[in-house]
Amino acid sequence: MASPGLRDIPLLPGSPRRLSPRAGSKGGQDPKHGQQYLKVLGPRAPDLQGSSNRDSGQSCGGGRAHNSSIVNNYMDANEPVFSEACLSLMHFRDNQRKVDYVLAYHYRKRGAHPVHGFPGHSLAIVSNGETGKERHAGGPGDIELGPLDALEEERKEQREEFEHNLLEAGLELEKDLESKNQGSVFVRIHAPWQVLAREAEFLKIKVPTKKKMYEIRSEGSITKKFNEILQKLSSPLKPRVPEHSNDRMKNLSYPFSREKMYLYNIQDKDTFFDNATRSRIVHEILKRTACSRANNTMGINSLIANNIYEAAYPLHDGEYDSPGDDMNDRKLLYQEWACYGVFYKFQPIDLIRKYFGEKIGLYFAWLGLYTSFLIPSSIIGVIVFLYGCATIEEDIPSKEMCDQQNAFTMCPLCDKSCDYWNLSSACGTARASHLFDNPATVFFSIFMALWATMFLENWKRLQMRLGYFWDLTGVEEEEERAQEHSRPEYETKVREKMLKESDKSVVQKFGTNMSEREDEDDEDKLTWKDRFPGYLMNFTSILFMIALTFSIVFAVIVYRITTAAALSLNKATRSNVRVTVTATAVIINLVVILILDEIYGAVASWLTKIEVPKTEQTFEERLILKAFLLKFVNAYSPIFYVAFFKGRFVGRPGSYVYVFDGYRMEECAPGGCLMELCIQLSIIMLGKQLIQNNIFEIGVPKLKKLFRKLKDETELGETDSAHSKHPEQWDLDYSLEPYTGLTPEYMEMIIQFGFVTLFVASFPLAPVFALLNNVIEVRLDAKKFVTELRRPDAVRTKDIGIWFDILSGIGKFSVISNAFVIAVTSDFIPRLVYQYAYSHNGTLHGFVNHTLSFFNVSQLKEGTQPENSQFDPEVQFCRFKDYREPPWAPNPYEFSKQYWSVLSARLAFVIIFQNLVMFLSVLVDWMIPDIPTDISDQIKKEKSLLVDFFLKEEHEKLKLMDEPAPRSQGEGHQSRRSLAASSAPSGRSQPGSIASSGSQHTNV
Repeated sequence: MASPGLRDIPLLPGSPRRLSPRAGSKGGQDPKHGQQYLKVLGPRAPDLQGSSNRDSGQSCGGGRAHNSSIVNNYMDANEPVFSEACLSLMHFRDNQRKVDYVLAYHYRKRGAHPVHGFPGHSLAIVSNGETGKERHAGGPGDIELGPLDALEEERKEQREEFEHNLLEAGLELEKDLESKNQGSVFVRIHAPWQVLAREAEFLKIKVPTKKKMYEIRSEGSITKKFNEILQKLSSPLKPRVPEHSNDRMKNLSYPFSREKMYLYNIQDKDTFFDNATRSRIVHEILKRTACSRANNTMGINSLIANNIYEAAYPLHDGEYDSPGDDMNDRKLLYQEWACYGVFYKFQPIDLIRKYFGEKIGLYFAWLGLYTSFLIPSSIIGVIVFLYGCATIEEDIPSKEMCDQQNAFTMCPLCDKSCDYWNLSSACGTARASHLFDNPATVFFSIFMALWATMFLENWKRLQMRLGYFWDLTGVEEEEERAQEHSRPEYETKVREKMLKESDKSVVQKFGTNMSEREDEDDEDKLTWKDRFPGYLMNFTSILFMIALTFSIVFAVIVYRITTAAALSLNKATRSNVRVTVTATAVIINLVVILILDEIYGAVASWLTKIEVPKTEQTFEERLILKAFLLKFVNAYSPIFYVAFFKGRFVGRPGSYVYVFDGYRMEECAPGGCLMELCIQLSIIMLGKQLIQNNIFEIGVPKLKKLFRKLKDETELGETDSAHSKHPEQWDLDYSLEPYTGLTPEYMEMIIQFGFVTLFVASFPLAPVFALLNNVIEVRLDAKKFVTELRRPDAVRTKDIGIWFDILSGIGKFSVISNAFVIAVTSDFIPRLVYQYAYSHNGTLHGFVNHTLSFFNVSQLKEGTQPENSQFDPEVQFCRFKDYREPPWAPNPYEFSKQYWSVLSARLAFVIIFQNLVMFLSVLVDWMIPDIPTDISDQIKKEKSLLVDFFLKEEHEKLKLMDEPAPRSQGEGHQSRRSLAASSAPSGRSQPGSIASSGSQHTNV
């Protein structure tokens, strides 16, 4: 019997704007079977009213003060609400059904009319599935909602239809009432056991069987001993989590099937599927649920894109900083992974995968392997740098440059204002260049090329190992299913095309059934003609952006030239011209790179949107390619200029190349461009990591969170004070930043990988700074995912996708770039040529004099001679760095034989270096198998174990069925039927049932 003060009103499909209590039984007839109802709180007697107010006023610590305004299906109004409900922040009002997913939307009313006959009462509406019961019709007045504008009313109807379709799919919903003029409403979704079992079978989710964990045995006593020693040594570095990876043990898993329930160890149906799996199942239902009112829109993503809902997200497992000893996965991840104090520990990859899903788990596994591989490269880089420091006093060319007795008089660096200068004044630059320009850098370049190959090969092995332990076989089918879901923008574009080209009947054909859409003709899809404007815009925009980047690099070159000329006019600044110009130009490059990085990211996203890819995976891949191309050009253009172009087009004294009238092209320092390349690379790399990767990642999310908090607090001042002090978990998660994907995280690491590999010959300490950054980056990303982002949907994937191809491409390109850095930028090849072809004693004595050419100062152009020269006026010849014939030769100032010898040696070195390193890389790739031997053996063993387990379980099942045979035949048949019923899957609950389908159990 219904409790006093409750009346039942039919909830008709389409959600009418006017609800009347008399609509429950039209003409005195009983309501139709299967009709849903609204239970509306009516006027109470004074004593009941007072008790009601007291009950609603008890907030249970403030967390459940608003429970009187709840829309909850599958819940009887007579069901008491216990105070224990206040203890849970992740359950329905009954504290039994878990919230698996949350939909949030914002509503706004023009005005609210008080309901006649209900003075001072808020509406408490409960949607119930009761059917065929006698109802009491009649009541004081009609219930009228405030007038809504057309758009808001349309959105409301679309939401109600979508939620009705979710109920038809078997989900259970609970939501707050729209009792204010405006505000946010959260629709909580619970998936009962029948829905979980049905969807798990459809998705072929692998779950543990009754078979206990079996040990993966290591073949060979030496390997086993080594692994045991390694485990003991690394035990202090392991995080204290129960789910930490034990790579010697594994569960025997099998895809879930309702017909084989006896195979699984189902002790508690509420916990058999973990939270990530439950939310993933609900998300799959949300993606394929259609809404006919929204132009037959398919899925929650389309509804969010059309502002029907504002957000959809699974809940975090409670708070990460809650006081007390109660522990959840989120709090455990925060303590053992997201804190900076545990930077020295391994990552709990299995727990990350369990909480966030395989896609995010693979990212952090890749980041951890990359960071660990930076340790040996950092050690070798430091050794190379220390070798340069130790041998700096033994470097003959730098000694000759610093020897003032040689007195090499160099030609002026600029016209008029610059004087002749002694080569010994560049002693400091020459000595510093030796730190990075020494024979050890060649070895280090070869090592880093092999290092990149070994890193990629080891990642493939780790990826296979994780795929085996995480049961990622069969993910291809899930990826194919993901291709079936079109992006909302694609659907909108197709709809617009059909509206333009077809009549109304074809439009109606589009809105028939989503299952028929796949069989439609090409006229219902976007062809290359439809995409051609987008492709053309992409092509022209990318070319424009690349040209813009090159233009900015050229503008910085002009700045360097003009600033150097201006500073040379002043005697006070003339001595520090090169240092000042280099430092300021690098800082300008850094600022421009940071600004253009943000612009190019937004431009790449916009270009990908106008290209209208059909699926999310295609959209992500095209976005990655565009963003990487633009950011690669942006980050490395200044470095490529210094490495390969600066000083190559200067000309010679008497015939210089001028950019503008009076401004000569800049040239390298006397010690070469390698030192400047090192400065450019180090400042851009460190500045990018410090400013963009860390400060932006820390500061920007905090500012966004603060802005959202201030916006919510100032919104009409309608926030419930008790509720704001003790918010629910869905409120806390709603205030977090939405998860936007892993592209930014991967992109910054890929660009860093380029810094580490492409120009490592000029900066051996790059791996060291990358390692220091990544130690912080791992914890920074971890803290962001755990504390600042909404919980992402668990996505299963077998690899890191297109990022591996980009890494492989950078690794191969780094071989070529390092070969040219050594051959062209450094003095390694000229020194070798001189030592073995031109030196009289096989040493480098006389190398500096060999690299300097003569110029007759009388042949300087009129107006370019130094003014007020402090040098001897009888100076006849000045020197400049190049291989040219002297003025007294038959062909003065032409390239000498030494020039062609050095050029041939450089080209030969590039060819030999490239082919040697490529051959060694292929050899390493061949020597390291992609699939570890123990994993390949274990996959075969698991198949046989699974067959044995099936046969054993089937035998036990048949044995149990044959046991009652000696009894009467009827009892035997009855026993077989009951046993078959117990092993068969439970039928799915009908939308009209009273009891929660989560309360039904299957005997296993």
